[in-house]
Amino acid sequence: MTPAELSEALHAVLTAAVADGVVPLPADAVPASVTVERPRSREHGDWATNVAMQVAKKAGKAPREVAEALAARLREVEGVAAVEVAGPGFLNITVDTAAAGALARVVVEAGEAYGRTDALAGERINLEFVSANPTGPIHIGGVRWAAVGDSLARLLEATGAQVTREYYFNDHGAQIDRFARSLLARARGQEAPEDGYGGQYIADIAAQVIAHRTAEGQPDPTTLPDDEAQEVFRAVGVDLMFTEIKAKLHDFRVDFDVYFHEDSLHESGAVERAVARLREMGHIFEDAGATWLRTTDFGDDKDRVIIKSDGNAAYIAGDLAYYLDKRERGFDRAIIMLGADHHGYIGRMMAMCAAFGDTPWTNLEILIGQLVNLVKDGQPVRMSKRAGTVVTIDDLVDAVGVDAARYSLARSSVDSMIDLDLDLLATATNENPVFYVQYAHARTVNVARNAADLGVRREDGFDPSLLDHPTESALLAQIGELGRVVTQAAELREPHRVARYLEELAGAYHKWYDQRRVTPFGDEQVTDVHRTRLWLNDATRQVLANGLGLLGVSAPERM
Repeated sequence: MTPAELSEALHAVLTAAVADGVVPLPADAVPASVTVERPRSREHGDWATNVAMQVAKKAGKAPREVAEALAARLREVEGVAAVEVAGPGFLNITVDTAAAGALARVVVEAGEAYGRTDALAGERINLEFVSANPTGPIHIGGVRWAAVGDSLARLLEATGAQVTREYYFNDHGAQIDRFARSLLARARGQEAPEDGYGGQYIADIAAQVIAHRTAEGQPDPTTLPDDEAQEVFRAVGVDLMFTEIKAKLHDFRVDFDVYFHEDSLHESGAVERAVARLREMGHIFEDAGATWLRTTDFGDDKDRVIIKSDGNAAYIAGDLAYYLDKRERGFDRAIIMLGADHHGYIGRMMAMCAAFGDTPWTNLEILIGQLVNLVKDGQPVRMSKRAGTVVTIDDLVDAVGVDAARYSLARSSVDSMIDLDLDLLATATNENPVFYVQYAHARTVNVARNAADLGVRREDGFDPSLLDHPTESALLAQIGELGRVVTQAAELREPHRVARYLEELAGAYHKWYDQRRVTPFGDEQVTDVHRTRLWLNDATRQVLANGLGLLGVSAPERM
């Protein structure tokens, strides 16, 4: 019996009790679904639910009275071995061994689909993440968003949402001018401007710009007048830098559906259209020669200038146009991932959302990620040799590889600052969490390989009642949690829940492996015990592979 099947059985029992008048609940007050969870202690059964406490008040009965009524009916459901009422009205449920063990076959036959749900079916979500300025390599904060953002996109898709991964290409504004001046200065053998960019990558890009132009038969851009030279280095340099960024992200298993150019908002008139829309809605006013958005009406701490007195658009003007563009493209939700230095943006962005008539934190969500520190030999890694000022994606991948980098960045809540121990992540020990999980997967494959060599075939028998050892009950319990974990991680925007779940699953598998054999020993004959355990082994392999896939991490067959 899967958790979903037990949930459906509980819902049917509650519906029947309402229909019979045993639980006098209005029909429209019956919850659409009943949640079941693992109790903290296995002594309290396999599953627990607080549905009786949820509906008791509307039913006009004490929670324990409702729980007793539901328990009596639930005990009659096939596959349920025992139901106990505990505390103020919890239902603790134990399923029989065969019903619990049947999950192994369900998982194997479902394959890659196991764990996927339709919890967010019908939602169109625009997920914007990384969006690093094309003025240098992706720093470690952006790498964290690459790992977390792509994992979140996979989770949202696994729960039925239609997701568009979007990269906001900041190619408009002062930082691009500083980048171009820095390239030109380095190409001419000069020091970078005081407000410019340093690092070896500037010299590399500058050299590539010159090589690119001369290969096209164009003159060396360093010989051009300053304005013309700067424009060449801006256009070609930004393109080269962004091409490199996309290549590095692709190698990190992160690809985007849309690369949206900030400059297009200003060139297409999108900014003017957004301002006009807000003006029609009565949220725009003029003062001191500037155009303002009255964001204080929507909870912001002060009103915001959107068109400055010199006629130039303020930065928030681009945000207005960009948000409106996303909504006009048909997205129900726009989720934006921002760095730790963007906390001050939240109030104005939510006010902007409300000004357009939308619901903050529903149509617009903002996730703020905290800092990442790298540690090697017990000391913090301060900067990149290539970038000169920050640790980059190359530094991390070169040190530990893509799998360890992605997993370690996704396994902690984005609300928390994390320290990544590069020495630990490069080791093949159980203390390294990604190795621990990947090794469990490789072990399941090796067990299946050895079983095949000794003639143990799943197809020849399956008796779930034989999965009666405590380690098997614990392993099945973990396997049954995948769908709930995936749904919860997607709804809460917390991919780290999947990583922590996989570590618990790996632990349960290793304990089972130590105590139960899949293959016959010595002259022992192959029986249904071996075959049924192989089903459980292969179900674990499938869940580990599915979970790792949601994090963009490989599931190796040998280690």
